[in-house]
Amino acid sequence: MHWTSRSRPFHIALLLGALSLLIMLGELGPHAFMAGLALAVVPVPAYVILALWLDRFEPEPVRMLATTFLWGASVAVFLSLVINSLVAGLADAMLGGMGDQLAALLAAPLVEEAAKGLALLLVFLQARDEFDNVTDGVIYAAMVGLGFAMTENVLYYGRAIAELPGDPWPVFLRRGLASPFAHPLFTAMTGIGLGMARERSRGGRELLFLPLVGFLVAVMLHAAWNLSALLDRFAPTYLLVMVPIFAGTLLVVRDSLRRESQVIRDQLAHLCGSGALTTDELAALCSVRGRLEATLRAARHEGLSGWRRRSRFQRAATEIAFHRWRTARDGTEQRPAADEEQELRAARR
Repeated sequence: MHWTSRSRPFHIALLLGALSLLIMLGELGPHAFMAGLALAVVPVPAYVILALWLDRFEPEPVRMLATTFLWGASVAVFLSLVINSLVAGLADAMLGGMGDQLAALLAAPLVEEAAKGLALLLVFLQARDEFDNVTDGVIYAAMVGLGFAMTENVLYYGRAIAELPGDPWPVFLRRGLASPFAHPLFTAMTGIGLGMARERSRGGRELLFLPLVGFLVAVMLHAAWNLSALLDRFAPTYLLVMVPIFAGTLLVVRDSLRRESQVIRDQLAHLCGSGALTTDELAALCSVRGRLEATLRAARHEGLSGWRRRSRFQRAATEIAFHRWRTARDGTEQRPAADEEQELRAARR
């Protein structure tokens, strides 16, 4: 899943995204479409920053984050639009007038979570060095979910503007402010399952079982959310189901971050005393506060160049730690300590 602006998958994703938007334009009309697009796009950077704030020890590559976001905004949306419409049409023809309700309750949760989860599975399988644990699973899920929600919200906001030109704000308040992390939260269950499989298993049953359980939980949460809309029970579902699960997901991520801290401590301890890493630096690397204080101290003493060097040093040390952790788990040969020391010294320059 290594996309670049010149790669064929990238162009296909852009094409599917454009087709999705054209379908919406045809349904909504130019005015409602443009207004819905503006409302959907404007708050996205703030949501992305909030999601990335969780990934504080080993930030994922911008390229991978952009790829998963683009997948959610284009490929996943297009597949969902087409398949959900087909299911709704078939249900209408067979049952008479029940298509939209059945699609929302049965087809949409399964189809949309599968379309979003496929992006996570591709990263899991093809970019093993960038998918280490539960934290990574949740971060990639947040990106694909935010991308999906952004494009989907164009349709919902546009419909509200077209149908209720004087009062479209309840839809915006519900989807854009009260529940912007609904799609990321659903897909995070799949990401947690994949992350647990990566942390706990080198293969076998857990590699299949844990992601499958996560995916099924994602589908059930999504279905419960859609059912609350059909029954007009948004408030109790939001307060009694979604908020506790969101809080629980944050606790899971916090626990995963603690494990990341321990990985860094364990895997870099052998470098202390070599001149490449001091015990104080190792202690700072193992805490978010310590990293922040170190970068601020470097910025005060050396300005922007010092901040950059300290940030580069922290990234290099973290990459060394997780590379050692992965090779130990996979049973592959470790890099010589001398090479790691040289890499850390180079990062200080």
